[in-house]
Amino acid sequence: MIYGNIEGIRESELARLECLYDFETEPDCFAPREMLEMMAAFTSMIGREVSVYISRSGEVLDVSIGNQNSVGLRNIRLRRSANRLSKVRCIHTHPNGDAHLSDVDLSSLKSMYFDSMASVGVMDGHITGVQASFLTLTADGDLGVVLTKVVEAHAIPQRAWMDHIEETDRSSLIPSHSSSTQDEREHAVLVSIEDEQSIEELAALAETAGALVVGKIIQKKSRPDTATFIGHGKADELSLFAQAREADLIIFDDELSGVQQRNLEQILSGARVIDRTALILDIFAQRARSLEGKLQVEMAQLVYQLPRLTGHGIALSRLGGGIGTRGPGETQLEMDRRRIRKRLSALQSEIDRLGDQRRLRRGKRERNQMKTVALVGYTNAGKTTLLNRLSGESSFAENMLFATLDPLVRTVRFPDGSDSFLLIDTVGFISKLPHALVEAFHSTLEETLTADLLLIVSDGSSPQLHEQYNVVMDVLHSLDADGKPLLHVLNKTDLSSNPDENAFPEAVRISAVTGEGLETLLSQIRKKLREATKQITVTLPYNQAQGEAWIHRNCHVLEESYTDTGYTLIVEADDAMLGHLYHQFDRDCISVGENV
Repeated sequence: MIYGNIEGIRESELARLECLYDFETEPDCFAPREMLEMMAAFTSMIGREVSVYISRSGEVLDVSIGNQNSVGLRNIRLRRSANRLSKVRCIHTHPNGDAHLSDVDLSSLKSMYFDSMASVGVMDGHITGVQASFLTLTADGDLGVVLTKVVEAHAIPQRAWMDHIEETDRSSLIPSHSSSTQDEREHAVLVSIEDEQSIEELAALAETAGALVVGKIIQKKSRPDTATFIGHGKADELSLFAQAREADLIIFDDELSGVQQRNLEQILSGARVIDRTALILDIFAQRARSLEGKLQVEMAQLVYQLPRLTGHGIALSRLGGGIGTRGPGETQLEMDRRRIRKRLSALQSEIDRLGDQRRLRRGKRERNQMKTVALVGYTNAGKTTLLNRLSGESSFAENMLFATLDPLVRTVRFPDGSDSFLLIDTVGFISKLPHALVEAFHSTLEETLTADLLLIVSDGSSPQLHEQYNVVMDVLHSLDADGKPLLHVLNKTDLSSNPDENAFPEAVRISAVTGEGLETLLSQIRKKLREATKQITVTLPYNQAQGEAWIHRNCHVLEESYTDTGYTLIVEADDAMLGHLYHQFDRDCISVGENV
């Protein structure tokens, strides 16, 4: 069996190549010259690399074909251990004539714990040289590599190279720092088709999720490739890039289709492939603490997974088709879909129930005439730190993305003690926020829609200030919150002076950490809340006692007097309450005054 990229190679040629399995090397022979010459001849004929894996006993375990520049070093039947060699050596050709081992070769040697990794330079059917490498421990206790000189095929020191393998196998290969926390993190390579700014944000997301970023690739494209997102050629380069950095996770900066993800996983054998949406969902799953938050994250994950169930072939089907398979029944794929839809329905019912409870609490706050101010903004803009500073409490706040998922409500009193309002912290927004998350968290984001005032909190020190502000406004537009009263706040002004701040002359500049500008902010909040509130005079006859009781239940009554004909009530109301009053009473009974 020949593995790897066999596309375009005739069956007769593959049958000839399978003769490599017939070679049995002697215990003191590293690589028979006849085998190397056969590999070189075949490499020149097809223009691709050829790789063989030889066991310690001399048996050829595996033969693979790569592309023009590389061979995918497969995770074959190895006895892998954290401190012992695999008892398998890999010998492969380089069709460009360069016999020197590449970074990809050496990283595969270390990650697979091969006995040895050897390269054979090939040019015009002739061997230009052979180089071998072996594992060792450095003086610092790190896993290192010993490289031999490039030698001619007839001059390979067969016994010496085999002795080197046996000597290494007798020693422990555990690096002194192998148990460190950092080494246990997933090594991730990031891929984007946009720009440096986008991939830097992806890096911050990856680190928040617990990954160690070991490489970044930007492939400028006007639109994604339908099959592999970045194109087959770039995907092959990515495979080498990831191997050289010993990456086990590839993260793409945009949402991948199910077809793109499967194609990439086939090319990037051995590495998991996820997209930005899956990464954000993973972060949300880690951060969710409340029951509602956990339900919302699970719902978003299922919505994301549902369209990605298709295309896995017969592996997900109990009905393969053909004789003996027809008749009543259900494919595994259909069963998976049905189970997900059933679970989604149950989750939606539970989220709706919790949403009803929140609306009851919100209705109680409205009856108590408590004004509400919602903090909205890009993730990590400092919203929770601002909440803590204004309320004097200590909710969890950290310099990380999505530190807050569940809404936090705190009471804030104005400095003169005359009045107070409720300050609500909400989940941070981010560019390319997954639609499934917006839908799942819609009940939570209702706190934003019902607030009397929105504080748009931006990171004033961020070089992407404009872009992040536009993302926040786009999300608010998608939530139909365009018409809400707004107050723009530039936070973190103590960190650095940002010339982009000048583009927001109306914004209040503060530092939630030092407290700078908070008095001005509270003054502006009071002013905005008053602008949204008017004094309404309602005159009712004495036979409408029920109407008077309704006003006391639902409005903030500033003053009430009695005349010969009935009640006169002066209430404080915003536009929404004014609409309720117009609906409840005759318009002739209502007089709208100045702002409070």
